[in-house]
Amino acid sequence: MSELQQTTDNGQPTFITQARQGDAGAWEILVGQQQEAVFRLAYLLLGDADEAKDVTQEVFIRAFRSLHRFDPARPLRPWLLRITTNLVYNRRRAVGRYLAALQRLVRLAPEPVLAPAADEALPQVDSHLLWQAVRRLNSTDQQIIYLRYFLELSVAETAEAAGIAPGTVKSRLSRALERLRQVVEREFPSLWKERVA
Repeated sequence: MSELQQTTDNGQPTFITQARQGDAGAWEILVGQQQEAVFRLAYLLLGDADEAKDVTQEVFIRAFRSLHRFDPARPLRPWLLRITTNLVYNRRRAVGRYLAALQRLVRLAPEPVLAPAADEALPQVDSHLLWQAVRRLNSTDQQIIYLRYFLELSVAETAEAAGIAPGTVKSRLSRALERLRQVVEREFPSLWKERVA
């Protein structure tokens, strides 16, 4: 069912409309459809699975409370990802200098949320290496690449989720991809050789 429709072809209300009317089952379906994307963005920006889970929960609480203000003619995912980004940045500001000092003292790499199984095909291992390469970039570059390529959002949806203009998406993406190429060439040469071979 398209998120862009307020009703289905046979006139039935969508999950968004039903959730706005207090249907908890419809809201649970929407959460189930969007939860992974929200969690992954939170994890990408925070680098901590527990923090990302907390933010994800808070995103859906806030979204539910604000659902009456949401325009059901627009896609739900960019709206939720914008809430996610705002919550992450608010959390960072709230913790501020204390967290920065702790991060300087303790440089622990976050555990990967999804590690490839031993029996998975080589392309998935490449995906894991590519994800590691993306994690080497700054958070702005990570976010724009994640939204555009990992979630496959359009330029307009990426702009909405990131709270920037579509032209800015294109320029940031261009710069981020160039920096990613440099990281791959320098730190993950096996990925680079496969792409140019």
